[in-house]
Amino acid sequence: MTVGVISALPEEIRRLGDHLEVADKIARGGYSFRVGRIDGIPVVLVEAGIGKVNTALVATLLFDHFRCGSVLFTGVAGGIDPSLRIGDVVVGDRLIQHDYGAIVRGRIKPYRPGALPYGEAREDVVFPLEPALAAKLRRRLEGFELPLLPAAATGEAERRPSLSFGTIVSGDQFINCEDTRRRLFAEFSAQAVEMEGAALAQVAQQFGAPCVSVRCLSDLAGAESHMDFMAFLSSASEIAAAVLRRILPVM
Repeated sequence: MTVGVISALPEEIRRLGDHLEVADKIARGGYSFRVGRIDGIPVVLVEAGIGKVNTALVATLLFDHFRCGSVLFTGVAGGIDPSLRIGDVVVGDRLIQHDYGAIVRGRIKPYRPGALPYGEAREDVVFPLEPALAAKLRRRLEGFELPLLPAAATGEAERRPSLSFGTIVSGDQFINCEDTRRRLFAEFSAQAVEMEGAALAQVAQQFGAPCVSVRCLSDLAGAESHMDFMAFLSSASEIAAAVLRRILPVM
């Protein structure tokens, strides 16, 4: 079945486009969808732009108009887990919208997206990766070597990034705050934060379809994240694209 592939930024989608054999280009809802194949696998490739609404809109079109059987999101994210480093890859096995809920005594109380944010939270806030698909992905990625992160990107010596499965939280803010980074790690045990993945999971659940988010850490989501984001974007996008190509055959 056709796999929908989404990225938020031009640099992220360009890395994938380098490997795309284009069969058609279709405009819908102000977005440009490129239909073709990556490594022989039928895909629809689209740059959604930043944020949960853009992602939800594009995902709906991929499922409803293009009849995609599954959807992948690939790109960069901010690091939350202090044990991870720039260039490391996180495959989301738990996706959470950290900014949906109720403000109670100055703090946000998370609720399941779409649920009434009042009283006791009765539904799990987590969108989990389906166990059978998670097992396939783990087997496919076992022993897979990520591309080297060059010295120009690390600011030190080149190194080979790590790859792990973990929790990715999504919200409509660019996190440029060390206090918030620490809170997200404490409350959700999150490895990474971005602005799209859990919205994709919400739409995919409505269509009864699987989705996977692959994120390469391009900054550390703290007080200085605005200073290194662009420097690492190119290398991080290339690494995320390499992982996506690896897992396409099992989607």
